[in-house]
Amino acid sequence: PEILSVFSEGATCLAVGCFNAAGTMFRLCVDLATKSLLPEADANGLNSRIRRNLGLRLPWLFEQGLLPIALQELSSCIKEDGNDGAHDGTLGKEDAEDLLDFTFALLERMYTEPERLRLAKERRESRREK
Repeated sequence: PEILSVFSEGATCLAVGCFNAAGTMFRLCVDLATKSLLPEADANGLNSRIRRNLGLRLPWLFEQGLLPIALQELSSCIKEDGNDGAHDGTLGKEDAEDLLDFTFALLERMYTEPERLRLAKERRESRREK
């Protein structure tokens, strides 16, 4: 619910032309979502600095195979554009849309796709039981 709320706020900001606010909210959305991917214990170079810094966390998650490598190139927009929006206020529409694209793709991979597969499996099992 928290991630959905933040994403919705970002989408609303983008729709009304508040590009810095949108970018900041999409960055926050990715920050919240990726924290849940971190293991409890520090291992493989994971430390408190990586845990709290999204710009360090994303590369670590890709290196560990915890995020789909197909998203890695687009992920650079989160650090660069997200920080520009939050600290410099210099985002344009295209920058905010890049952040939306990455955030949407990430959330789809993390939440929508696994649920869609789970539901498909349930339907298949239900048909086989009949």
